[in-house]
Amino acid sequence: MMYMKAVSILSILIMLTGALLAQPAVKAIEDKDLDLKERYEVMKSGSQTYEDYKVIKGFILDGFWKITLDSISKQQAMLQDANIEIASLKNQILAIQSDLKAQQASVEGITFESNHISVLGIPFGKGTFIFLAAAVIAGLALTLFVMLGRMRILNSGMKEKTLIAHTLTQEFEEYKRKALEKQTKLSRELQNERNKISEQRGQKMG
Repeated sequence: MMYMKAVSILSILIMLTGALLAQPAVKAIEDKDLDLKERYEVMKSGSQTYEDYKVIKGFILDGFWKITLDSISKQQAMLQDANIEIASLKNQILAIQSDLKAQQASVEGITFESNHISVLGIPFGKGTFIFLAAAVIAGLALTLFVMLGRMRILNSGMKEKTLIAHTLTQEFEEYKRKALEKQTKLSRELQNERNKISEQRGQKMG
């Protein structure tokens, strides 16, 4: 009877210890101010250690997985918005390129005409008109340069976010697989220990 009580008390202490150690790990899914990397570190450092293994509660692992999926979904939504903006910029660039070609064709045709050129019924000196046309072309070229630079930045950001989302998914899948393997191994070792205790208890009772 004393042995049974001791085993019961030991089991209760183990359960209480596991519950207390699980509290820091819960922060990984409850603290909204943490990013994914910080959540991972909190989950890892706040989980119980058995030899070289980390024992992570199933609900914490599931919660972290859900947060990871939500983060990836948010990244994908941002990438979709970036794609829409890039498509809009491309259309604007095509329109600007068309305007540039039209302006260049107009300038090349007009330079061969007389010294005075009439545009929309307004007479211009050749030099003045060329200056104005060059200013318009320079403005359009500057706008095109800015649009191209912005599109490159968006493309670079989109590629980086896609790579981060893909890397996070792969790393977490690998970590989840290893964690499940370690937990399975730990469960087997714990079961073996229970079997040994049962055998020792049977021998003592016998």
